[in-house]
Amino acid sequence: MATQKLYAGVKLRETRTKLGLTQKAFAEKLGVSLPYLNQMENNKRPISTGAVLALAQEFGFDVTTLSIGDSERMVSDMREAFADPVFTDGPPPLADMRLAASNAPALTRAFLDLHRAYRQSHERLASLDEILGREDSRIAPSPWEEVRDFFHYCDNYIDAVDRAAERVADPEHGGITSQDRATDALNALGIQIDFQGDTVLRGFSPVTRTLTLSKFISPPTRRFQLLLQLAFLTQNELLEATLDLARFQTEEAREIAKIGLANYFAGAVLLPYHAFLNAARETRHDLELLAAQFGASIEQVAHRLSTLQRTGAKGVPFYFVRVDQAGTITKRHSATRLQFARYGGACPLWNVHRAFETPGRFLRQLAQTPDGLKYFCLARDVSKPAGSFKAPVRRYAIGLGCEVKHAEHLVYADDFDVKNDRAFEPIGVSCRICERPNCHQRSVPPLEARLKVDHNARGILPYEIQ
Repeated sequence: MATQKLYAGVKLRETRTKLGLTQKAFAEKLGVSLPYLNQMENNKRPISTGAVLALAQEFGFDVTTLSIGDSERMVSDMREAFADPVFTDGPPPLADMRLAASNAPALTRAFLDLHRAYRQSHERLASLDEILGREDSRIAPSPWEEVRDFFHYCDNYIDAVDRAAERVADPEHGGITSQDRATDALNALGIQIDFQGDTVLRGFSPVTRTLTLSKFISPPTRRFQLLLQLAFLTQNELLEATLDLARFQTEEAREIAKIGLANYFAGAVLLPYHAFLNAARETRHDLELLAAQFGASIEQVAHRLSTLQRTGAKGVPFYFVRVDQAGTITKRHSATRLQFARYGGACPLWNVHRAFETPGRFLRQLAQTPDGLKYFCLARDVSKPAGSFKAPVRRYAIGLGCEVKHAEHLVYADDFDVKNDRAFEPIGVSCRICERPNCHQRSVPPLEARLKVDHNARGILPYEIQ
């Protein structure tokens, strides 16, 4: 497989600006000529191996941040946007989209915001949402989407919140669990904890200073909810400051994001960064061992693995996803080059959909996306009973995976022949942007393709993709 050339001109220019160096001085530090540095900063040349090494040696720069970041995510989002039929001439070349994402990220984000607003206006009109004549009819991203994009472009890692959580979790007096620590901290604030047989997971009364938790919830969920309430009560200033930097457009988005940040804090206390990273490496990312060691659930462990993106101490870059039985993605994050569709469900050939058929078991899969990248994929069902016979059981499936070059660090991949090309199953991102011409699970044709229909012949599909 050919080595992928690394174009990161914007990142290189930002680094030089932060250091306060001229192009000439920076070129000397990197051991390259001034013209070559100028070409690298403008993405006319890839960053040389020598320059990458010099960045690490001279400036202590984390070079892994050059390979995966906003550019890859924006390219994925642009490909999906250009698949919209409104662009009658079809999508621009992939090279042009990569150039735009690397050289003009602000312009690219503005284009994506514009397309999202256009798409939402059509969806509202189609559903007779009474948009005409309303005083609040200004097109804006939905609060949920705005928050999702915030975490997406933060690489699902919030440094200040993560480090604050790690300080809270620091076991100065060993042997105390995160639940005991949270309970002691809440009691010190004069808060009484009450367990009741209610369907409400958590309820806090500022008047009576009482935190009520359902007695039906599992121990990992109980620990998480205790830590979540602790975040709201003791980390409000940090959460508000982080929200100020995010500059959300609506108050609803800000409130949703605050819950997300509090959830992040709770997960980071339950699974503190360095302790969890070291344990993950030692167990070779065995989810069950990690869950038992930290008193967490399988889902909490899998989600946390996808957030280990701290500069200078990164874990394996994972994607994490959770889907319901209808195939709708309810949680998504990717530190890999695999990006999920913003609209619609995931590829039906992906093993995460089969997890519902084998409850309690891990499903493993070698998969290859249309761009030629290969992944090791892990999936498992997750059931969340409500505690009584008539209460509904919430069922999800979670997926965790990484590029196959990292598979050696996963205990689940030990008996897989990752060098056998025929062992990889073809998967896509979404049918509407998938390029595969003869997929037997295709639900709709790709929006940017021309179709040929022959009434006298029928193959896998009732049409040919041209």
